Amino acid sequence: MAADQALEAERDAILAALRPVVAGLAATFGPVCEAVLHDYRRPERSVVALAGEVTGRRVGGAMSEIGLRMIARGDDARDELNYVTRTRTGALVKSSTILLRDSTRAVFGALCLNVDITAVRQAHALLGALAGSGGGAPEPPVTTFAGDIDSVVDAVLDAHRPVGGGAWAGLDRAGRLDLFHSLDEHGVFAVRHSVEQVATRLGISRASAYSYLSQARAAHAPTTDGGHA
Repeated sequence: MAADQALEAERDAILAALRPVVAGLAATFGPVCEAVLHDYRRPERSVVALAGEVTGRRVGGAMSEIGLRMIARGDDARDELNYVTRTRTGALVKSSTILLRDSTRAVFGALCLNVDITAVRQAHALLGALAGSGGGAPEPPVTTFAGDIDSVVDAVLDAHRPVGGGAWAGLDRAGRLDLFHSLDEHGVFAVRHSVEQVATRLGISRASAYSYLSQARAAHAPTTDGGHA
C-alpha cells in the first residue's frame, strides 16, 4: 500500500514538473502549435495541462483514440512521433506522443505536441501542381479530439462498422467476438461505462456485452506453456 502511494506521488510530481514545459513549448513554436499533458490514470478527463489552440480541447477534456490505443498497449506502448491526422473540422495536424513512465517503467501519461500543418500542406500541393508533379500523400486518418470520452468511444465504434455499412445486428457470434477483441485492443474498455455504451450502440443487453468481452479476452489470452493461444 505504501509503495503504491509512493508511486502515485511520484507520478503526480512528474506531471507537476511538466506543466511549465507545456506552456514553454507552445510559446516557442507559436500559434500553430498546441502542447497537451495527459494523465492516463483518468481517461475521461486526461488533459491536465494545455497551451495553444489546435484541436479545440480544454483542461479536463478527454483523450483521443490515440490515447486509448496507448492505454490498451500498457507498458509495451512506444512513443509515436511525427504522425499526421485530420481533425473532424478538416485541419491537418502533425503530432508526437511522448509517453511518461514512472521509476518502475510503467506508462501513466503522455506529453503530446500537435502542429497545424494545413497551410503548409496546401502550399506544398500548390507548388506540386505548378511544378507538374502528380500524385499526393495518402489521406490521413481522422482523429477525434473531443471534450468528452463518449464521443471518442463512438468514433472508434464508427470506425468498426460492418463492411458495406451493414447493421450491427447482422454480425454473427464470431463477428461480434472479433469486434469486441478489436475494441479492447483499441482501449475502449479502459473507459468507465464503455461496455454499456457499446451495448446500446449494438442493440444488445449489457450482460451480453460483458459476455462477449469476457469470451474475446479468453480466446486471445496467452497460454502458460510457452506456446501461442
